[in-house]
Amino acid sequence: MHQQDRALGLAAPTLVRTAVEIAKEKPVQPVTLVRPHAAARAARFFVEKFPGRSMYAVKANPSPDLLQILWDAGVTHYDVASLGEVRLVARTLPDATLCFMHPVKAEEAIHQAYFEHGVRVFSLDSMEELEKIVAATSRDGVAAADLTLCVRIRVSSDLSKLSLASKFGVMPDEAKALLFAARQAADALGICFHVGSQAMSPDAYAQAMERVRAAIVEAAVTVDVIDVGGGFPSVYPGMEPVALERYFETIHRAFESLPVSYSAELWAEPGRALCAEYSSIIVRVEKRRGDELYINDGAYGALFDAAHIGWRFPVRLLREPDSNAKDMAFSFYGPTCDDLDHMTGPFLLPADIRAGDYIEVGMLGAYGSAMRTAFNGFGSDETVIVEDEPMASLYAEVEPAVASNVVTL
Repeated sequence: MHQQDRALGLAAPTLVRTAVEIAKEKPVQPVTLVRPHAAARAARFFVEKFPGRSMYAVKANPSPDLLQILWDAGVTHYDVASLGEVRLVARTLPDATLCFMHPVKAEEAIHQAYFEHGVRVFSLDSMEELEKIVAATSRDGVAAADLTLCVRIRVSSDLSKLSLASKFGVMPDEAKALLFAARQAADALGICFHVGSQAMSPDAYAQAMERVRAAIVEAAVTVDVIDVGGGFPSVYPGMEPVALERYFETIHRAFESLPVSYSAELWAEPGRALCAEYSSIIVRVEKRRGDELYINDGAYGALFDAAHIGWRFPVRLLREPDSNAKDMAFSFYGPTCDDLDHMTGPFLLPADIRAGDYIEVGMLGAYGSAMRTAFNGFGSDETVIVEDEPMASLYAEVEPAVASNVVTL
């Protein structure tokens, strides 16, 4: 965690303001660009428009600088998944409210989170986890009386690009008993779910809310919190979602129709949607072999998702004057000696691209920084603040840098 914190720290502000200007300096190592204004804009959007409470899913990008930006923009609650994330947010934002939303936790982690960091919200999806939480938060045999317990139910990920439907979530035939037991142990009872990452339709949430309705009716319990989890999308080539307001409207309608407490709260856990536009990376082409480009970052760096799940990120050639060549499809090889360090794309770039050129890979604020390693000795900690717009945005009208490969909504 400490290495990661350093890697994500911001460099002192310089006169550099755009990706093109940085490329002109011919950096030898990859350079991470961060756009605080883009993250703040996304946070304000959720704070002002989501019809409930938005808590940032820290796993998407645990940069302390980003956490502070989101806090300053009005995000006060943070979804943490480990004791390491609890400690990180607690020391970065001492007044933040932390919600421990991993359904399977070490008893020691629960104990420390509760007694040392004031965590009162915990998720669970089994009787074993409920017993663990009750035991870890008890003192001298007296159970805690201030817990908010969110039972995670399993829902479909069919309308999302990445499934989260198999690892966590209580099955429908087991939800009744778990909800009833959690109600007895909780000061406030919640139901949570996760429709999967990059949900491409608001219907994902409507369908999940029907599962919630059925669980409440079957268990006949009073529910105080409905947490619709994450899955809110960003925008990438070939993945252009409808406006986020449509998601919010769908969720609000479904929530209003649920048989819940009159004072029940609606929560969400946006991660990607808050930070994807925050960061991009500049890489250098070290070699070209036909339609394959060897670049100096890859599967073990910020481009983990591009390699391992075939995620397509927007790309653009940083060259002045602009190339007049037509775009063609390229794949990338990263800098390590591993054949797995390969990103199939396709990434559309001018056909005359060559070794020594620089490419900006956009929309890497979600998971790109978080997944970095120093495998094979490659990597760079250089981070620069820029003030230009991200390559695509759900929050602002921007002109595409490369019309065929950068999406503007």
